[in-house]
Amino acid sequence: MLDPISDMLTRIRNACQAGHPEVLMPSSKFKAAIADMLLNKKFIEKFAVEEKDGRKQIRIFLKYIRDEKGKKQPFIQDLQRVSREGQRIYAKKDKIQNVKSGFGFSIISTSKGLVTDSQARRTGIGGEIICEIW
Repeated sequence: MLDPISDMLTRIRNACQAGHPEVLMPSSKFKAAIADMLLNKKFIEKFAVEEKDGRKQIRIFLKYIRDEKGKKQPFIQDLQRVSREGQRIYAKKDKIQNVKSGFGFSIISTSKGLVTDSQARRTGIGGEIICEIW
């Protein structure tokens, strides 16, 4: 696996489209921090770091809402990897843009750790744009 963050986002995207209640993936501190941001922004129900056969895994419980017809729709509409292994995307503090007019958010890796786009604008720091979620 070349890019574990892209793998994480793809697993979440596929599980949402298939209507699965949860998704399981290999764990890392970086992935746990992303899952924690999703939880803080209320895009997922909860997550847990578990150990199975000596390896840590993250179990993310996905959030669904009912539309006007009563059909179950995933709360996460889409996840998009912005900065990739071959092309890193950086943004200065004044060039960080809103995601979907504020309905989504981006995760930015800064010198102070992972932050959302609104936190980066508020604290006045820029960094590498990891992904956008809406």
